[in-house]
Amino acid sequence: MDVREYLEILHVAEKLKDTTRHCTTTKGKTESVAEHSWRVSLMAFLLRHEFKDLDMNKVIDMCLIHDLGECFTGDIPAFIKTDSDRELEDSLLNQWVKTLPAELSEDIAALYEEMAAQETKEAKLYKSLDKLEALIQHNESPLDTWSENEFELNKIYAFDTVAFSSWLTELREAILEDTIKKIEMKY
Repeated sequence: MDVREYLEILHVAEKLKDTTRHCTTTKGKTESVAEHSWRVSLMAFLLRHEFKDLDMNKVIDMCLIHDLGECFTGDIPAFIKTDSDRELEDSLLNQWVKTLPAELSEDIAALYEEMAAQETKEAKLYKSLDKLEALIQHNESPLDTWSENEFELNKIYAFDTVAFSSWLTELREAILEDTIKKIEMKY
């Protein structure tokens, strides 16, 4: 890949710094997709010793690229996103990935295929961390920034996704404890 191709990829990815998500930070600042992706990647890195049998570099790669499609469509919260929204995002992302240098395009396409299939433990871990990070961020954000549906959704979201791992299930239960405490403080 030449340096211009490299810079062009970075210019596209930079859009995620300005692409906002539904959630806010502890201080009430609207979170960017880049901030979310960074923390999902950090979560994977921190779990290297908990999931020694997994290819954690692959998991981190998945976490780093998982929301690149939002460069083209913006972020749509999971509880609003439709199949049509997903299809458009996937189509635009796939078109862009095909324009990348061949080896990189193949690497990224293979990762997206594995992520979508949700058959490997690496893909399941990435997906779990993506969902868990959103829950953790909600627990850190002020309650007045939550949508009304999130008071119940945050109690049930992602339990099915983490079910393949007792460690992740324990983490999800701890996040639920924090959610319940946060909600109870409101009343």
